[in-house]
Amino acid sequence: MLAIGEFSRLTHLSVRTLRRYHEADLLVPATVDEATGYRYYAAEQIPTAQVIHRLRELDVPLPDVRRILRSPEPAARAALVADHLRRLEAELDRTRVAVASLRRLLAPEPAPVHVELRSVPAATVAAVEGDVELEEVLPWYAGAMAELDAAVAEPDGPPGGLYDNALFEVGRGHVLVHRPTARPPTLGRVRPVTIPAVELAVATHVGPHDDIDVTYGEVGAWVVANALAVAGPVREAYLVGPRDTPDPSAWRTEIGWPVFQVSPR
Repeated sequence: MLAIGEFSRLTHLSVRTLRRYHEADLLVPATVDEATGYRYYAAEQIPTAQVIHRLRELDVPLPDVRRILRSPEPAARAALVADHLRRLEAELDRTRVAVASLRRLLAPEPAPVHVELRSVPAATVAAVEGDVELEEVLPWYAGAMAELDAAVAEPDGPPGGLYDNALFEVGRGHVLVHRPTARPPTLGRVRPVTIPAVELAVATHVGPHDDIDVTYGEVGAWVVANALAVAGPVREAYLVGPRDTPDPSAWRTEIGWPVFQVSPR
């Protein structure tokens, strides 16, 4: 038997941590002296302690560590670890995107976004629409676009979307995604919808969508500087996106803000 201090030195887990793992029923000592309460560990527990140490270094939550250790099947243990690693990779990607956005925002002289005014005529398109919670927009969009892809065999241009102001202001609003086509079908949720004519201030967001809000802000600043006002809903056109290439640096998204001239005071 190894006293808790000896076991601590061998495993690089502090005595305090070992006590916490015991209380959490994660790493139970081989025996506990009833008179003194001293904890003693077996040498065979050293590999288990090392596995716990590595998992905790990867920020695996204690309940998940417990499930991994108690899983009798190696494949199940590997699947649990792989799931956590995927979550870590996703968090790392989000961190990288946030850092890139901050650098873009904090640059002494950021490159000005190119904005143009564009008159867009009315058009009848194949569309799916509905009222959506902001946090559900991405899965809703994926489902709607899958239906549009199945219903529209020969689209006449890139897909697009219209996003109600309320979606951003109160977290729920009307969303419409569409594909231009000469004969919009009626199939499932897909319906012909006529999108009205509009004047747009248009800019192209380059790269992944995680920091698209930065481009939105730049367009908004341009709109204010040019004595225009926004008259939503915002329009987006997905010139190149995840459905076209897995390379985020190649993605191109047009942001179109419906605008009108502000009367001079």
